[in-house]
Amino acid sequence: MATAPVLDSFDRAILALLQQDNTLPQRQIAEAVHLSTPAVQRRIRRLQDSGVIAANVAVIDAAKIGRPLTIIVEVRVVSEQREKVAPFRHRVQDDPAVQQCYSITGDGDFLLLLSAASMEEYEAITERLFGGDDNIERFRTSVALGTLKRGFDVPLT
Repeated sequence: MATAPVLDSFDRAILALLQQDNTLPQRQIAEAVHLSTPAVQRRIRRLQDSGVIAANVAVIDAAKIGRPLTIIVEVRVVSEQREKVAPFRHRVQDDPAVQQCYSITGDGDFLLLLSAASMEEYEAITERLFGGDDNIERFRTSVALGTLKRGFDVPLT
């Protein structure tokens, strides 16, 4: 695993601004953090190259594009051996309905966050992800009734 780069107060200030709006012009960021535009540009490039900035994406309100269901699924597998769980991992990575997947501790082994247009679509998703896989012991589903907080901001302190 690569060593995380050392972040100074300028890096943290730049990251704080980008977490709020990654479309800010570098000139505005430079003014806000009291650096030159070329210095900000170099720092952002270094943060991207080092993987600190993992992606520059638009966060879409799924409900506004016809995908109102957020579904959380806890999955328990029979065996966590790499070769036994590899097919499931590949299906999860390739399925567009899976927004996030975590390997977890506790009663389950994986936690998935899914986006679906309907319960019928969710049934099709579960068939794609879990159907016919003898290594899936069980999965437990929770449907989000509302959103209290949504975001990807990382505390920078």
